[in-house]
Amino acid sequence: MKLKELESCLQQVDVFEEPKILFEQYPTSPHIAACMLYTIQSTFDDISGKIVADLGCGCGVLSVGAAMLDAGFCVGFDIDNEALEIFRRNAEEFEISNVDLVQCDLCSLEAGAYANKFDTVIMNPPFGTKHNQGMDMKFLQAALTMAKKAVYSLHKTSTREVKLRYDLPASYKFHKKKSVDIHVDFLRFSNL
Repeated sequence: MKLKELESCLQQVDVFEEPKILFEQYPTSPHIAACMLYTIQSTFDDISGKIVADLGCGCGVLSVGAAMLDAGFCVGFDIDNEALEIFRRNAEEFEISNVDLVQCDLCSLEAGAYANKFDTVIMNPPFGTKHNQGMDMKFLQAALTMAKKAVYSLHKTSTREVKLRYDLPASYKFHKKKSVDIHVDFLRFSNL
């Protein structure tokens, strides 16, 4: 599947109806999701036929895209049941059957609960900017434990040269602008 085709398909994925600021719920744009997934597959061959975990999966755009790129199986993890319900609907609409969902708090998982169970872990974790300082690092710790091979993650850029811009639409009442670009790094961590 070509990048533009993947992005076009991901534009049909439903997103949060009422995002929760406590969980820093922002939808991963179809463009960012497609670029991430296409790079993961075309550069590293870490999706096709692989068992993939999607941490903080939200509405499932990364898992849906991974399934479109022939992932062997995807498991989405999220704390919010309402987000997981949207994910379920998305999986049904795209007729994706090789996914499963786990409702849990990743920060409270028993140590080693999913150790080395996934070939690849993908995520767009909470950046830790709204009362969740360090949350992205907690997600990363869980991901590194869960992955056999590699972890792919977006993290907010602070002092580095910008690599990607995450177009964040106004999602909450306190947002003053229609949208704002957040600078993020797309990182790969390898367990090899």
